[in-house]
Amino acid sequence: MYSCFNTLEEALNSLSDDESDEIFSSDDDEIEEEQDEFIKSSHQLEKERILDSSGVKKKLLKLGTGSETPEHGAEVTVHYVGTLLGGEIFYSTRDKSEKPVTLTVKINEVKPPLFFGDCIMSMKKGELALFTLPTDLGYGAQGFDNVPPNSVIHFEIELFSWFNVVDVSRDGRIIKKILKTGDFRNGRPRGFDEVLVKYQVELLDGTVVAKSPDEGIEFRVKDGHVCPALPLAVETMCPGEEVKLIVQPQYGCGEEGRSSSGNINAVPPNSVLSIDVVLVSYKHVIDVVGDSKVLKKILRDGEGKSVADDGTTVTVSYVAKLEDGTIFEMKGVEEEEPLVFVTDEEQVISGLDKAAATMKKGEKAVLTISPEYGFGNVEVQRDLAKVSQCSTLIYEVEMLDFVKEKRPREMSNEEKIETANRKKEEGNLLYKNQKYQQAAKKYNKAAECIERGSFKGDEETQVKALRVSCLLNGAACSLKLKDFLETICLCTEVLDIEFQNVKALYRRAQSYIEMGDFNSAEMDIKKALEADPENREVKSLYRTLKESKAESNNRDAKLYVNMLALSKELKLMEAEEKKMATNVETT
Repeated sequence: MYSCFNTLEEALNSLSDDESDEIFSSDDDEIEEEQDEFIKSSHQLEKERILDSSGVKKKLLKLGTGSETPEHGAEVTVHYVGTLLGGEIFYSTRDKSEKPVTLTVKINEVKPPLFFGDCIMSMKKGELALFTLPTDLGYGAQGFDNVPPNSVIHFEIELFSWFNVVDVSRDGRIIKKILKTGDFRNGRPRGFDEVLVKYQVELLDGTVVAKSPDEGIEFRVKDGHVCPALPLAVETMCPGEEVKLIVQPQYGCGEEGRSSSGNINAVPPNSVLSIDVVLVSYKHVIDVVGDSKVLKKILRDGEGKSVADDGTTVTVSYVAKLEDGTIFEMKGVEEEEPLVFVTDEEQVISGLDKAAATMKKGEKAVLTISPEYGFGNVEVQRDLAKVSQCSTLIYEVEMLDFVKEKRPREMSNEEKIETANRKKEEGNLLYKNQKYQQAAKKYNKAAECIERGSFKGDEETQVKALRVSCLLNGAACSLKLKDFLETICLCTEVLDIEFQNVKALYRRAQSYIEMGDFNSAEMDIKKALEADPENREVKSLYRTLKESKAESNNRDAKLYVNMLALSKELKLMEAEEKKMATNVETT
């Protein structure tokens, strides 16, 4: 059930009378201007209807504006008149004051009238409506002042305005009163996002503690600012949103308060703070790699949803700087040609490569690249300046264009074979340079190119040999990377094509040995020797297998002996304990 009570929570009562007068006067003016817009014809006003299964009836007397209605916890400004069925008034805010009253819509309130809050939450701004509450949702069998027991009652309610109120911390210690809603389509800032915020922090007596510059101040949400409450509240706001925060000491300056420093004045111990906040805007910041070492701050969003993922030829312009602002390289600006490269080809530093693969056409961003993804601990000379070792780099990048490779399903058979051969050769070069992970990707993409298709005759023979070669080379990379499960999978694919392929059996056996599966390794080695009895590498691997088995057996034997010795020791200890227990009983 919902209901209302006639006093605000202590935190919200901190608003001064002057502020309340401003709210009421501005709202009254607005309502007066809007009234002329209503055409009071009978077809515009609803007939009496039942709100829901509760049995509360609503009759619309004056149309409201907009489509929004108050939420639970909202601070509403209303006039209301309560009457009995015979027309006798038992309570009227209009008789007590010309100004509307302020109420807070509460959930699970047990004070009658029980359904008063739900009535208000069905209303729009400026609306006037008559509600009929049955006995059990009014004042019930006990009645109230001038309301006899078991009375059906009417409430005529006029809703002037409201402010939604949010418990940010969910413990009542950061209360957010929404003065102006923001643009929810732009989402809400998080973690690494950089926000532009205007704020003023006051004590409850009106003393200004801190204030942002007129143009606002930028900070990263996760880094915080002024006090713990501010970033927590900003995470609940949309751009353009204006709020008033009532902050208890736990999320403010704590039990000890704080001394003055810089532009922040002293805050006494255990102070409740009132903070006016405007989220002007924010820039989305993406943790590209997932370890906070390549951050991408989006200055301008790109077109559509497609990004320049791995293997895409991109054209970018950028200005590259050190943290102190020194420019060490420029591309695509001041008569410099743009840079063209293929993502995931290690043609540029890793941080720029990985960030470019997340960008859309037309996107502009600022990259902050840690040394691990830049030039590392090496000093390098670039076009315009020297980059010292372990430097953090700042790239202001624009994705001018990119061209993605055709997908295999978009290629002709001839194109598939040509692409697979090219990627295989690129993988071979990477393998020779000991870049096994990148080589493995090339071999995998080469194999995918010719995985499907209606190949016939010579093409079918060529594709089969090419696919087997790519899978075997990928298995060789996995062995180097000690990814033995992947090696086994790739070799098994080869053996599905050529069941006696010696290289596949040999490399799969190597992986089985490394994983301690000696029986499977022996089966593969024997099959390989059946196909090629004089193969020296396979014979050498067989000797390695026997040595590994012998070592394993010796370890198992020692472990067994140790277990037996431990078992005997435990039995002796148990026997000694029983003997001692028997001696105690005899005594």
